This record gives sequence, C-alpha cells and structure tokens, in this order.
Amino acid sequence: MVMSRRRFIGCMAVAGAAGALDAGAAFSVFAAEPAKVAALFAGKIDDGGFMEAGYRGLLRARDRFGLDTGYIDGIPPQRERLQQALRELAGGGAALVIAHGGQNNEAAQTVAAEFPGTQFAVTQGGVKSANLSSYEVLQEQSAWLAGAAAGLLTKTNVVGHMSGIRVRPGLKGRAAFADGLRATNPKAQLLTNFSGTQDDNAGSRRIALAEIDAGADIIFTMLNAGRSGAIEACRARGARQIGNVGDWVKSVPDVFIASAIADVSMAVFDAAGDFHNGTWQPNVIRQLGLANPDAVRLALADSVPQQVRQQITQYAEAIAAGKIKVPDAYEGPEFNPA
Repeated sequence: MVMSRRRFIGCMAVAGAAGALDAGAAFSVFAAEPAKVAALFAGKIDDGGFMEAGYRGLLRARDRFGLDTGYIDGIPPQRERLQQALRELAGGGAALVIAHGGQNNEAAQTVAAEFPGTQFAVTQGGVKSANLSSYEVLQEQSAWLAGAAAGLLTKTNVVGHMSGIRVRPGLKGRAAFADGLRATNPKAQLLTNFSGTQDDNAGSRRIALAEIDAGADIIFTMLNAGRSGAIEACRARGARQIGNVGDWVKSVPDVFIASAIADVSMAVFDAAGDFHNGTWQPNVIRQLGLANPDAVRLALADSVPQQVRQQITQYAEAIAAGKIKVPDAYEGPEFNPA
C-alpha cells in the first residue's frame, strides 16, 4: 500500500518576513505572514523524475519568495484519492493549491468549485475556471525532437516507447515522439506501451526486454521511479535509451543517448511565483516551450554525430517558430508483451 506523506517545509510565521503579502493584496487574510502555498504530488517526491522535479520547483519557490509551503505526496492517481488530498490542502488554509501533473485535471476542477475562495493551479494540465489555471511545460516539443533523433540514430529501424498511466501529458508525449520518428525515418517501426504505472521497476524491465527482443535498439522512456528497470534492461542488452524531464545523458551516460528535457519544476515555481508577485490569474493556461530552452530542449550524448545535431537544431527552430505542428494524438498500434 502506498503511504502518503504530509509535510510543511520551511514554514515562516514572522510578521513582515520576506514574501509576506501587502495589506492591500487580494488575499489580505494572510498579510501578517508569508503566503500559504501547498502542493499535491501524486507519486514520490524522490522518484528521480516528474514528481521530484515538481518538488524541486516548490522548494525553489519557498527559498526565493520566503513562502510558507506544504505538500502531500504518495497519493495514488485515482480521482477520489486526489480529490480527498486536494480538499485536505485547501481546507488546511492554503491560499494557493498546486496539483502537480495532468492526472489532477478532473479532481482539481471538482475541488476548485468547492473552495471558491482558494486559488488552484494544475501543472501539465489543461483545465481552467474562475479560481483555477494550468501551467504547462510543453514536454511534447522535446519529445518530438526525441523521436526525430531516434529515427536518425536507430540501426535496426525499430524504436521503443514506454510510459505508465494514460494521462494527457503522457499521451501527448507519445504522439509527438511518434510523429518526430516518422518525420526522419518513415520506415521505422514504433513499439509503444503504457504499463499502467510509472513506478514498477520489475514491470519496466520486463517490457524493455520484450521491446529489445522485438528489435528495438533505442527506447524512449516516460517513467518516474520505474525507469531503473528499463535502464537495467538496456544496459544488459546493449540498447540505448532516451529519457525525459531531466538530463539523463548527464546522469547515466552509458545508457542514454538523448533526453527530452522538460523542466516541469518551472511550472510549479512559476505558479507559486505568480501568486507571490500578485500576477497570478485565474481561467488561463500558461505554456512554456522550445522558445525557452531553459524549460524545454533535447540533450544529446557526445557520441551523436554533428550532422544529427544540426538537424535537431533546425527542427527545434522550426517548432519554436510554429513551422512544425506537434500533434497530440496517436492512432497507431500498441505493443503488448506476452
């Protein structure tokens, strides 16, 4: 059973401390102390992936703005459990509740309507209302580049993709990867799988081995704590991997040939920062893409040929300029290992 954790980190309660709201601010009830910002992480904050990146964004906001921050993590991505956790955060006095991850879309809409005096933000989400906005780092843009790179680098013309739960960001990332692969190598076969969990290493190892046995020499993994199993499989069989969210080329250079970086910590940081600065707006969806390389880019291993690097740079410029439209739907076959 997954256990949730409730923590308040770096709380400050000194009147007039850095980050305190002005007396005339919209949420003057908190004027005598720093703003209360709380976040929900439907996973582990030390997963080495998506959830950990969001948690880093919360910590950075706490330190930069002197915010009174708290969080709940370890919640299974089930709507009722997510709603319960969001109600706990909103009912606990948070002025802004950040739900990290698109799996929170429906739960946040429901709970935001129940707490009209509380502001809500969903990262990697696509929902908005009178007291709800979404902050989205366009990881699908770097995923498209990852697909393009895989098409240029594969020697077997078979490329794998692995993810866990079927949430909007993961589905968009898969669609983008598939389109980038087709753009550079229309003959390549894509083996794509959603296992149902982001954190199962035994399962990810089994699926990665099955994709490698089916011919894949490069696998794009959109996983969290479960990425280690896929890394073990690739290392054992000599396959290469493309990561996501963080720079896996830097941290595991013997396995990763590229990494579709999408710094989702910036979504959490920006939501908290906008709230602190009084620039937070309801009913909007804010997006960051390849035009901001600090947020979105493709990292490539040193072994990648210069010609491929140049092609990827050209593709990135075309996406940022709107000349390449990144699709958000995939209609091809899926790979189901025995």
